Amino acid sequence: MMRKWIWVAVGLGVAAAAGVAAYAQYDRSLEKPRYSVIDSDGDFELRQYDPMLVAEVTTIGARDKALNAGFRRLAAYIFAQDRPGKDQEEIAMTSPVMQDEKIAMTSPVIQDGNSQRGEGSDTGEWRTRFVMPGKYTAETLPETPSDIAIDTVPGRRMAAIRFSGSPSSDDLAKQEARLREWLGTRGLDTGGAAEYAFYDAPMVPPPMRRNEVMIPVEG
Repeated sequence: MMRKWIWVAVGLGVAAAAGVAAYAQYDRSLEKPRYSVIDSDGDFELRQYDPMLVAEVTTIGARDKALNAGFRRLAAYIFAQDRPGKDQEEIAMTSPVMQDEKIAMTSPVIQDGNSQRGEGSDTGEWRTRFVMPGKYTAETLPETPSDIAIDTVPGRRMAAIRFSGSPSSDDLAKQEARLREWLGTRGLDTGGAAEYAFYDAPMVPPPMRRNEVMIPVEG
């Protein structure tokens, strides 16, 4: 009986390894934003990104729920499940899914000219973005529903920190703090708010997932 369970365990391990290998091959096939690495230091990188064409949608709510809702909405567009036009060609999936915050929402409302966040809150107006494959232009993309916008993000310099896991908003905040500290040691000035990038599907084991916090850098 013990020998039987050993073989079962070995079989499951082989199946899991095959699944991981298949996903790794699939991930390598996904188109990703083009950038060059200017500086690298362990988990940290300073990158110069090429311009990118994105489809984006804005959702109000808690960050993780807004990300899920934004992902589903954009997926319905690229897979031709919800389009106003006649073009039903599917758009190839790319990586990563990108998210940033447009407006923080707190209670009570405090108006002093600056964005305020309630302690421990991640409720706000969140923008979720899919990078469009390089073969498209804004003119050749299929028509979008009214709540999805097409935008061109200009080339820019970004600092990034890479980490694994299934990050909570607190995890993202801690990684952002690490990245800002690293930028300080390099004497680099930031040029905007933090953005998040999630490279892997939910079925990928958290230790194998690639996540990034990125911050625009001036210069």
